[in-house]
Amino acid sequence: MSNAKSLNFKVFKRLLSYAGAYKGFFALAALATLMLVVLSPGRVMLMGDVVNDYISKGQNAELLLFWTIVIVGILIVESVLQFLSSYFSSLLAQSIIRDLRTKLFSHLLGFRMKYFDKNSIGGLVTRLVSDLEAITEVFSAGLMNIAGDLLMLIITVSLMFYTNWELTLYVLIPIPILLIATRIFARAMRKSYQLESTQVGKLNAFVQERLTGMNLVQLFNRQEKEYAKFTEINAGHREAHIKAIWANSIFFPFVEILSSLSIAFLYVIVVFQLNPNLTLTDKFGEITAFTFWIQMMYRPIRQLADRFNVLQRGTVRAERVFETLDIEDQIQKAGTSTYCDFEGDIKISDLYFAYSDEAAEANEWVLKNINLTIESGKSVAFVGATGAGKSSIVNLLGRFYEYQKGQIKISGIDILNLELQFLRKNIAIVLQDVFLFSDTVLHNITLNDATITREQVIEAAKAVGAHEFIMRLPNNYDYEVGERGGVLSVGQRQLLAFIRAYVYNPKILILDEATSSVDSESELMIQKATELLTQGRTSIIIAHRLSTIQNADKIVVLEKGEIMEQGTHQELLATDGYYKKLFDMQFTGEL
Repeated sequence: MSNAKSLNFKVFKRLLSYAGAYKGFFALAALATLMLVVLSPGRVMLMGDVVNDYISKGQNAELLLFWTIVIVGILIVESVLQFLSSYFSSLLAQSIIRDLRTKLFSHLLGFRMKYFDKNSIGGLVTRLVSDLEAITEVFSAGLMNIAGDLLMLIITVSLMFYTNWELTLYVLIPIPILLIATRIFARAMRKSYQLESTQVGKLNAFVQERLTGMNLVQLFNRQEKEYAKFTEINAGHREAHIKAIWANSIFFPFVEILSSLSIAFLYVIVVFQLNPNLTLTDKFGEITAFTFWIQMMYRPIRQLADRFNVLQRGTVRAERVFETLDIEDQIQKAGTSTYCDFEGDIKISDLYFAYSDEAAEANEWVLKNINLTIESGKSVAFVGATGAGKSSIVNLLGRFYEYQKGQIKISGIDILNLELQFLRKNIAIVLQDVFLFSDTVLHNITLNDATITREQVIEAAKAVGAHEFIMRLPNNYDYEVGERGGVLSVGQRQLLAFIRAYVYNPKILILDEATSSVDSESELMIQKATELLTQGRTSIIIAHRLSTIQNADKIVVLEKGEIMEQGTHQELLATDGYYKKLFDMQFTGEL
């Protein structure tokens, strides 16, 4: 428990550091809160004096009216201060969360693909949305209010002691019981919030994955199974919330009982303190003030527990956010050089790669002993069975993953020394599964790059052969393609990817299974687009269909992560090796 508290304090302190950029909002909220907590107990003391001096004795109606107006004026000022405190606290909170969310998203953009392979996208969405929303309450409904409640409590109890210390001692008798109950309540709530946070992440991850893969769910009639699993996860989420509700339903009525007990002590002790020279009427002012003060005293104590829960929840969520922000070993470590002639040769030397360091230590290599030169302006095709390592080489060239041994050089410069954006700006990849954003055709091609004009996009579409099909779409280039481009066919999405590559005019082009899932008509258009894009440009082509790569300048055959043979189509057929077997299997049915 002590370690958890220490960790919580560190997380909370780190969270507070983000308020430094908004000292103005903090100061205004603090000033309004300070004035509010001073006015409220003082107003009650004034009300007690008014009751004693002008109501109980029934004297000086004009002064009674004056002081009544003063008290009403104080109440109006308190309302204004309450508004200002809430407004600037919320403004502070939203500003901080905006900065945190921006920082977290920017941080995620720098992660290697390995991180996204191992971590749930739904969990990351929870960090960016739900977790940060919970942290917002730390500043808007937690921190400032806790400070105000504590100060209110101190001032209220001080005024009570000043007015009648003996009576105050009797009124405070239930407080130790309340403090013990509050401590138990806070511990229970922390556990429930930790469980709730975990369950929210599970629920988001499950829903995101099933909605994304809905076609697969329906194709294999998995609706009932997935519904049952969702019901189970949802029940866990419900149970986590119920534990928090259970604690609240016990604690707050218990506080009300103790508050009523204090008021009962007040009335009983006042009666016992009466003597022949002192009537109950003489005590009306004191009874009135103490009744309001008791309510003011218990309300902060009750709210402190609630505010503390807000801090607990926010701290638990902040801990998860900071864990993600602190992942530094996963971040791409790129060089700083922006000098490289990408029109030079690509040389791969003694390359070894595994998708995890554990696999590398066990010598379970995805790629091993790769030595290859890709000459400038030439086209090189990689062929081989699934899992042979073709796409892995492409991923390493774009530095989506890090290799453990060897070197990849472009014009003699190690790609590890190149600034990452500079490297990727000169490489374009057209994948088999084209990803399109829920945006227009135009923006999916330009990726919102303001330097690429509509005229350039139209010219590229005409060159690739996709202009006609785009013009048939409603709104043409301004047509919304839907999530992941779902309203377009596979071939149409591929053509948009080719246009995107064309307008970015890369020095190195990579085509990864770009024609494997399209119809014959689309394939002919894509083959023409391929010829156009690869002309005079260093090109790497990955394909299962050997008919699409027969004209490549070099064909590299991979098997189990190693280069088995390389050469032109005719040279490889003449060697009667592995490529010849692949060719015969596809075109003659012979092994």
